[in-house]
Amino acid sequence: MTALNTPPAGPLSRSTVLRYALPGFALAIPTIPVYVFLPTYYAETVGIGLAATGGLMLAARIFDVVSDPLIGLASDRVSTRWGRRKPWVVLGGVIAAFALLALFHPPAGATGLYLLIGTVALYTGWTMLAIPYFAWGAELSGDYHERSGVTGAREGAMLLGILFAGSIPAAAAAMGFPESTALSAIAWLAVLAGIPAIFILVKTVPEPPPRPSADQRLTWRGVALVMRNRPFVRLLGAWFVNGLANGLPSVLFPLYLAHGIAASELERGVLILLYFACAVFAIPAWLAAARRYGKHRVWCAAMIAACAAFAWVPLLDPGQVIAFGVICIVTGMALGADLALPPAMQADIVDLDTLRSGQERAGLFFALWSMVTKLALAAAVGIGFPALAYFGFDTANPGSGQGIFALVVIYAWVPVVLKIGAIALVWGHPMTARRQRIVRRRLESLAQRR
Repeated sequence: MTALNTPPAGPLSRSTVLRYALPGFALAIPTIPVYVFLPTYYAETVGIGLAATGGLMLAARIFDVVSDPLIGLASDRVSTRWGRRKPWVVLGGVIAAFALLALFHPPAGATGLYLLIGTVALYTGWTMLAIPYFAWGAELSGDYHERSGVTGAREGAMLLGILFAGSIPAAAAAMGFPESTALSAIAWLAVLAGIPAIFILVKTVPEPPPRPSADQRLTWRGVALVMRNRPFVRLLGAWFVNGLANGLPSVLFPLYLAHGIAASELERGVLILLYFACAVFAIPAWLAAARRYGKHRVWCAAMIAACAAFAWVPLLDPGQVIAFGVICIVTGMALGADLALPPAMQADIVDLDTLRSGQERAGLFFALWSMVTKLALAAAVGIGFPALAYFGFDTANPGSGQGIFALVVIYAWVPVVLKIGAIALVWGHPMTARRQRIVRRRLESLAQRR
């Protein structure tokens, strides 16, 4: 191991945290087009259809889920002269870049098969980059609050990427460019921003080496052992339910703006921008609150605020864009907590597993975390679009009362019910700051004995 791969003693410098967080900006730029605009774009503009698009993207996600534990295990197990995490980040970035450009520049007459192949390639590259990257962040520090700072910086950078991406459709609409031009610009921005960010990451950010006691013969049995970690299973369940609650509004957002409140294309772009801007600016406040009240309680408070705001959505009439903007402010702020706090809680639970098992399996933990994230998003597309089609919603003729009512209910009230379930799972979560400090002291004591 070179000195570059050895983590600095003591607290992390702000420079190290920022350089680690930098790739999050590029990694998140495609989030809006992939999860929000891409399904509608291929269903309507390319002409594949709502039900077919939902089914194909669900199939791609199911295939993608299989790769998560494999890559997580491999990034825990395979050590190279460049480290465990770094080679995966670089290779995954290259694959994702080529797939992203191909997916957002479809040829004339593109079919469902083109969408399927493109999304499978994109998700695979994304997985190879994201899982080792997130695990790397969990290993940078063992401090309960410092970890919140690391995840907060990374998620803040990712939200800034989403914010930039969200501004492009609004700017393109204002200048009279079609949606396809905006999507192409977003894809190129992600690639051009990602190249220098990943280079800086792998060259300057220390990657902690594995502990000498770490088991390098990890197998599928490790998945079963991880799933015996009750605090992790509880957090994972809440993350899935909350992910589904966030995923349904995300994939239906363009349809609701167009047909639920009849927002113009410019207003749609502004609302998306407002939503993610509020998430970015709220993160420091959530982190400060978590220091005082604990991560799980503050996350619950954010979800309660989101429910209170979103419950009013079905009561809005077409044209009430300003009222919906207020809801976007509240729910956007709540999104900041959704993104910054749960991954920090996850890192604390990894410590508990390390203490019990004597193994370092952050990659596997974040692989399972990624699997659940993707399943929630896949379920949102695979359930949301076919459900709309079942209840008679048709983008070509959306004026049906039943179809519009189904859109509004699935978009707003179903997520509120799901978030209430997530709150119930998180409220009494056992991994507090005091218990995490006890775990860290025991780990340090064991390390000294060796």
